[in-house]
Amino acid sequence: MSFDRPDVQSLRLALVTSLRSNWKLFLVEGIILVLLGVAAIVVPPIATLTVAFFIGWILLFSGIAGLFTTFSTRPMPGFWWSLLSAVLGIGAGLYLLFSPAEGAISLTVVLVAFFIIEGIASIMFALEHRDELPGSWLMMLLSGIVDLVLGALIFLGLPSSAAWAIGLLVGINMIFGGFALIAMALQARNIDVRP
Repeated sequence: MSFDRPDVQSLRLALVTSLRSNWKLFLVEGIILVLLGVAAIVVPPIATLTVAFFIGWILLFSGIAGLFTTFSTRPMPGFWWSLLSAVLGIGAGLYLLFSPAEGAISLTVVLVAFFIIEGIASIMFALEHRDELPGSWLMMLLSGIVDLVLGALIFLGLPSSAAWAIGLLVGINMIFGGFALIAMALQARNIDVRP
């Protein structure tokens, strides 16, 4: 059996041409992301509540879709588990929509758990691979320590840290993503599209 393999060179040319012709859109998107990221850092409580609302809507709609699917496939095994999952999604979504401040605290606790687990994993990875990675294991160790410190600072600051932690981190993420898009756009405008 033979499969037609796409011509890699023509795919690359199509991608490069698309990047080159749309570089201004990428630049605008990057600038918007940077501005929104700065706004999220300057006013982190608003960004935190926005994230809580967004996750609330996602959970609500996924719960409603799950409920519809559950009742559409009622004779299938696992009906009660599917029903429970859908109802939990709806309940969690409504909770975040009607109590976003309290929901932000819950989301912040999850964030703290992530930082602690990530920090421990990074430290253990660094210690296990210090012989194989003599030049970079210290950076991995430092990264793990920073994760643990961030997790501890956010945890010790609860419940007031819930107002700024998520918004600040979302803002930082948006700024880095925006600058990455800006850099890509500026490089894409100078791409030579000749085959």
